[in-house]
Amino acid sequence: MKLLNLIARFRKDEDGAVTVDFVVLTAGVVVVAIGLATFFSGELADLATQISADIGDYDPDPGL
Repeated sequence: MKLLNLIARFRKDEDGAVTVDFVVLTAGVVVVAIGLATFFSGELADLATQISADIGDYDPDPGL
């Protein structure tokens, strides 16, 4: 009888399941963040290069 009670209590306990849910959810968020960073990294580097060139070409006193 004690074994059946132990099995029933184990099946009702959801603490471990909640932890697994949060770990899976967090892993998904991390994967999406890494994917987005990888997707945009090349375009951001090109944009930074263009901004740097524009700043270097800027003449604060064009005709004075």
